[in-house]
Amino acid sequence: MYLHLGQSVMVHHSDIIGIFDLDNASWAYKTREFLDRAEEEGRVISACDDLPRSFVVTGHGEKTTVYLSQLSSAALTGRVERNSFE
Repeated sequence: MYLHLGQSVMVHHSDIIGIFDLDNASWAYKTREFLDRAEEEGRVISACDDLPRSFVVTGHGEKTTVYLSQLSSAALTGRVERNSFE
């Protein structure tokens, strides 16, 4: 199963590490540091034309990718919960 993040970007459910609200999560220093480092390393992919509202971290092991989405974290989480991934 795949999760649609917007702008024709989809990620495989087994690759999802976490779905985060950008406004709430970016208050933490460590989160900002993680996002800044990911952007510097070219691991951030934008799935939106507007201001992002959430970000999804995907990957295996040390190779992670951050997707920015204009959909809220609640909307993305709802999509995950409505689909049975088991």
